[in-house]
Amino acid sequence: MAGHSKWANIKHKKAKEDAKRGQVFTKIGRKITVAAKEGGSDPEANVKLRLAIDEARAVNMPNDNIERAIARAVGGLEGATYSEVFYEGYGPGGVAIMLDTLTDNRNRTAGEVRHRFSKYGGNLGESGCVAWMFERRGLLVVERGSVDEDEVMLQALEAGAVDVVVDGDVIEVHTDPSDFMTVKEELEGQGLAFLGAEISFIPQNTVKIEEDKVESVERLIELLEELDEVQEVYSNYEVEG
Repeated sequence: MAGHSKWANIKHKKAKEDAKRGQVFTKIGRKITVAAKEGGSDPEANVKLRLAIDEARAVNMPNDNIERAIARAVGGLEGATYSEVFYEGYGPGGVAIMLDTLTDNRNRTAGEVRHRFSKYGGNLGESGCVAWMFERRGLLVVERGSVDEDEVMLQALEAGAVDVVVDGDVIEVHTDPSDFMTVKEELEGQGLAFLGAEISFIPQNTVKIEEDKVESVERLIELLEELDEVQEVYSNYEVEG
């Protein structure tokens, strides 16, 4: 079981998100604000904003929340100024962990991240210490049981995907980031629906860990995900056996 795929246990993840809906809205709201500030308020011309809005709608975030998040970016509302900051480190068993955060206070966020790493046998490292182990890719996730795997693979590769990976209950379609929207729209046009669609970081290789370390690694990742500033947590572990 690869640990890098946050979609492998999609039902469990959705249940957790439903229980923390307010925090999910906060995180996505920040993502929308930053995307609109960087690339403009028109989702048709701003891929990053379009994906953030799609993510918001997937969790039934009210339109008012979405509009307020965009308004903050274009000056319609006052609010904190967020920057995208990556934090990197190692968890138990030498697992590489990289965090994508949106923060208005780098020192505070670094302190909170460092505390959580230390609590579960890991350590926060210097910038670049694990980033080289991951590759920036577009990621489209399809529920495995609802489609013909061979057909999805053929469709994806013909549309321009660079790889197709079966992982647990899902099929992951990997693309070059620059081809992401083209592949996504092509596959949607052929009737495919996605559990998730995002620009992600995929590990180039994985670290196998023994079962007695799995709980500590997963608990660390869960604690990091609970921070409001943390948008995504990427890791490269795989359970041995």
